[in-house]
Amino acid sequence: MTYLDHIKACNNANPARYVPFRINGMSMGALRPDFASALVSLGSDFMRDDNGEFCFAPHIATLEDRNRVLDTTTRALRDKGVIRRLHGERFDIRPTLGHDPLCQLDRSAMPYFGFRSWGVHMNGYVRKGNDIHMWVAHRAKDKPTYPGMLDNMVAGGQPAGLGFLENMIKECAEEAAIPETLARHLKPVGTISYLYETNEGLKPDVMVNYDLELPADFVPQCADGEVERFELLPLDEVAKIVRGSFDFKFNCALVIIDFLIRHGFLTADNEPEYCQLTTGLHRNIFH
Repeated sequence: MTYLDHIKACNNANPARYVPFRINGMSMGALRPDFASALVSLGSDFMRDDNGEFCFAPHIATLEDRNRVLDTTTRALRDKGVIRRLHGERFDIRPTLGHDPLCQLDRSAMPYFGFRSWGVHMNGYVRKGNDIHMWVAHRAKDKPTYPGMLDNMVAGGQPAGLGFLENMIKECAEEAAIPETLARHLKPVGTISYLYETNEGLKPDVMVNYDLELPADFVPQCADGEVERFELLPLDEVAKIVRGSFDFKFNCALVIIDFLIRHGFLTADNEPEYCQLTTGLHRNIFH
């Protein structure tokens, strides 16, 4: 096993198996054929255009219209068992950060439509002499997704209506009881993107990442029940776990690989797949 296996695992999707979904003429998502059929079976709010691609019907023309239709549709499909569950938190649907949202959708329904999700991830670390130690979270065993797996110190989806730094500070308080006085030292360090396929559909996701150097005497607390415990590990031990296993939640391993590269742990001299790693962390998402 190599570090590159994590990038391959996060980019396991074949977009050719999906039908594009457009909003205002822009390719925004991708549907499995069976999910597309379930959509159009509900009524006249969705249609297939002359190119065989799916979109909202012409009378669904505003953000408010789309939100209303998506809310009604996702509830109906959940009741039919097509959508497994709904989360209750909505994500913005937009092609890039430079665009205003075109609509919002429940976060659990995002993969069914193949819409891009945004999230925030944070590497919390401590310097001990010349060495770096990283805080690793152990996900609660009763979490509905990836229970018991290792995780970045703090991470969360990007809900509608919040800025990325604002959301990261909120997640720091909620997940690890990091006070805002410390969280204000968060350092933005870039993004990672990938195209992942789940049982529900496509996840063409972007993670907006932060580093936070913490005082040696700070000990995070499990504040909201999503994390069972935190563990402070030498960076070389964290690297060995990533290098030799899939113990970390699938996308969190990429955030750590990025950290290892940026902090000089992985270099062109000591990692044969260095070039594939640096480019592989930034998938050119199909839409």
